[in-house]
Amino acid sequence: MAYRKLGRTNKHRKSMLSNLTRDVIMKERIETTDTRAKEVRKFVDKMITYGKKGDLVSRRLALAFLHNDKECVEKVFNDLAKRYEGRNGGYTRILKLDERRGDGALISIIELVK
Repeated sequence: MAYRKLGRTNKHRKSMLSNLTRDVIMKERIETTDTRAKEVRKFVDKMITYGKKGDLVSRRLALAFLHNDKECVEKVFNDLAKRYEGRNGGYTRILKLDERRGDGALISIIELVK
């Protein structure tokens, strides 16, 4: 699977993507740079797919990726899995905003589809 390095070391990148995934799941809408939003979309969709499977292996994989955040995993498996049970993928939406004032990076909103 091809991925973006995002100017980070491997550990920092994995931790950052995990934290962004947790934020999207818990808040259901965050504002970040466009490249981070495109990258984190893959992981949010994967976590919701784990929730729809609902078995023990999926729960453990989600816990491992989300740094043992039990509250977040419960939301995925109890709330989001039921919300998206009739949908085959495409659980997130990316809305492009303006450029950031300091460095000109494109800013986007990533949110869960209702």
